[in-house]
Amino acid sequence: MPGENLTRIEAEERAALVTVHHYDVRLDVTTGPEVFRTETTVRFAAREGASTFIDAITAAVHSVTLNGESLDPAEVSDGVRIQLPELKDENELTVVADGRYMHTGEGLHRFVDPVDDEVYLYTQFEVPDSRRMFAVFEQPDLKAAFRFTVTAPAHWQVVSNSPTPEPVEAHEGAKTWAFEPTPRISSYITALIAGPYDAVRNELTSADGRVIPLGVFARKSLSEYLDADYIFEKTKQGFAYFEGKFGVPYPFAKYDQLFVPEYNAGAMENAGAVTFTEFYVFRSKVTDAVKERRVVTILHELAHMWFGDLVTMKWWNDLWLNESFAEWASTIATAEATEWHGAWTTFNAMEKSWAYRQDQLPSTHPIVAEIRDLEDVLVNFDGITYAKGGSVLKQLAAWVGVDAFFAGVSAYFRKHAWGNTTLADLLAELEVASGRDLSDWSGQWLETAGVNTLRPEFETDDDGRFTSFAVLQSAIDEHPTIRPHRLAIGLYNMTDGKLVRDHRVELDVDGERTEIAELVGLARPDLVLLNDDDLAYAKIRLDAASHGVALANLSEIDDSLARALVWGSVWDATRDAETRASDYLALVLGNIASETGSTTLRIVLANSILAANAYTDPAHRADALRRLADGFWELSTQAEPGSDAQFQFVKSFAAVAERGTRLDDLQALYNGTLELDGLAVDTDLGWELLVALAAAGRATDADIDARLATDDTVTGREAAAKARAAIPTPEAKERAWASIVEVDTASNSVVRDTAAGFLRAADPALLEAFVGRYFDMLERVWEQRSYAIAEKLVDGLYPSPLANAALAEASRGWLDAHPDAPPALRRLVVESLAGVDRAIAAQRRDAQEA
Repeated sequence: MPGENLTRIEAEERAALVTVHHYDVRLDVTTGPEVFRTETTVRFAAREGASTFIDAITAAVHSVTLNGESLDPAEVSDGVRIQLPELKDENELTVVADGRYMHTGEGLHRFVDPVDDEVYLYTQFEVPDSRRMFAVFEQPDLKAAFRFTVTAPAHWQVVSNSPTPEPVEAHEGAKTWAFEPTPRISSYITALIAGPYDAVRNELTSADGRVIPLGVFARKSLSEYLDADYIFEKTKQGFAYFEGKFGVPYPFAKYDQLFVPEYNAGAMENAGAVTFTEFYVFRSKVTDAVKERRVVTILHELAHMWFGDLVTMKWWNDLWLNESFAEWASTIATAEATEWHGAWTTFNAMEKSWAYRQDQLPSTHPIVAEIRDLEDVLVNFDGITYAKGGSVLKQLAAWVGVDAFFAGVSAYFRKHAWGNTTLADLLAELEVASGRDLSDWSGQWLETAGVNTLRPEFETDDDGRFTSFAVLQSAIDEHPTIRPHRLAIGLYNMTDGKLVRDHRVELDVDGERTEIAELVGLARPDLVLLNDDDLAYAKIRLDAASHGVALANLSEIDDSLARALVWGSVWDATRDAETRASDYLALVLGNIASETGSTTLRIVLANSILAANAYTDPAHRADALRRLADGFWELSTQAEPGSDAQFQFVKSFAAVAERGTRLDDLQALYNGTLELDGLAVDTDLGWELLVALAAAGRATDADIDARLATDDTVTGREAAAKARAAIPTPEAKERAWASIVEVDTASNSVVRDTAAGFLRAADPALLEAFVGRYFDMLERVWEQRSYAIAEKLVDGLYPSPLANAALAEASRGWLDAHPDAPPALRRLVVESLAGVDRAIAAQRRDAQEA
């Protein structure tokens, strides 16, 4: 990373000098396994006599020609930037270089399929990595047209932003594809995906009558699992929804969706050529939560074709708006245009909980963050950017009205098509459409950090009717802003054994106390639920009586979103050390069997594992974990055969099985001598069970080798790495550590899975020996590895399972001794330390009497 940064000031200065017209990029990917040949000709205007630079991260620069004059590469290129002196009004630059294939999911990634030895390439350029493939002015506001010409093996598919042309012969075994120029777009959404991908074709008719070709692609060895018809169906539903709501036809000539290996993200909105993680090609059974998440992700990337690709933020401080809009738009589209009508429940359980967690870290920041340079961008792909921003846009849509919100967005697209904007441009259109002044709203919601807490306060008469009702709002001292909220209050009563809402009011709440006159005179219900329908972004607390009713009857709350809100409220209270972790675990084991929301189920089960591992009193933790593991097994055996709940209970059991008493059952389930009705132990679930056996000391390297021999795929190799790292011996932990820290050969996915297995330790003493080594390696890996790998090492190897004062002290010691460490690195350590501090507070609360 050193030397590869770009500051906002540098970008502003360069944008003031340069207007880019056109890139002509010629690539040859037949030159061997290490490097590819890249030749870029860029035509641009500049201020006469000015000097600037173009970005180009290269293995070697062979020639630089500026306006017909050869420049010495040794003098003008440092491998990251090429200096451009004495510019003219109009300029032509040609750079011939070798680019280096990456194995980290950045730049042009090269993958060799272990199944058939076929080679696959794909690009991932967000944020600053198109410069790894061609010379480019790497910033979003220097848009241009891009023409790609690619020479590749003749049997490959070659995909870019423009429709794929018929290739011509190049040399023996190779052909050349000459793509038409793109519209004016930013460099980070250009793309190249090449290799012997299998393709499925379809088409749709756009709102303006154009026929839009559609494609879905996957590796040959994975394509048998590709459910292309379903993906096309969701895509077409999304097209119809967005074109109708946005009032602007799809802006590009075709739409391809490509599932690519060793991806370090969920998906990327390359214009007309979206890439997805292969996790979304289901070779084994997956939860309904994952199926729904894939639909949301498909629609998220489709929304970006308008918001982000057609209209692009000027600089990365508005990154949040790009991602938050896609989060909000994909959720409302999923809820209204597909069969996944409970998408807002999923949003609450997943995105909202992520946002609340991120917003309570010491590193929290305003939604509109200060982005000083590219490193700031990388660390701000976080829960504020995506989840809080999406939550606040949901609040804004409620504040101005959904119809007015869509009308303002439509006007924004039409006015700024193919251009760059700031937040102010969008707010201006929303103000016109809604008639509401958003200046105060923007300042309070987007320019301050932190999450408010809302509580009800009321009195009743002898008949049980409200004589007063108020909503109290509070904030912590570090982030004291009190904000306006649009929210609903629901009144729930037990009816025929169910807690059902029988009254709702929707209103604006502002200030530390808001009187709710509409509720005065109504009978106090069994349950008062603030933020019903989840319009607002705020933590909520239940009054004492409602809390008791909710906990006793959580599974009987009729509405899935209302249940998710209660689950979230109790979890927030547990994280805040207001409720004992042991009580939370009892709530989960007593009520989770009836939960029907797949994502709610997934999140609650994950939270319960965290609570047992980190938030329980250390003196009683072993018992808590045993009860949880055994409880998950009992839930597995009692669940409806073949149900999503049964599948999730088994997966959760596997995640903590070594802490319980059912290891013989685990072994038998893996071996096939014990069967659960309706449950198939398929390829991926089998790996999860084997990882659990390894973590319990019941599987050896030989066992792992034997399974890998039956599944020698990239997914199998990742799972094997995780299983080896989970073996509970000092030798296995040492081997896992060395394989990703001491050498730099593992792919990003193997680093991720090895780190996950390494941290799995029923005996935390196995990790104590690595605390000092962890802090000793931080600056070295940050200096020597790419960001994608360095972040996984720093975050993934932090020994959080220890969750004790010694780890907290060591973390503070490193931060105190390294005040000048890169801010992004310090932030990762600060966030990990905050998790330990929160765990220690929760442990103290758990040790107290109820």
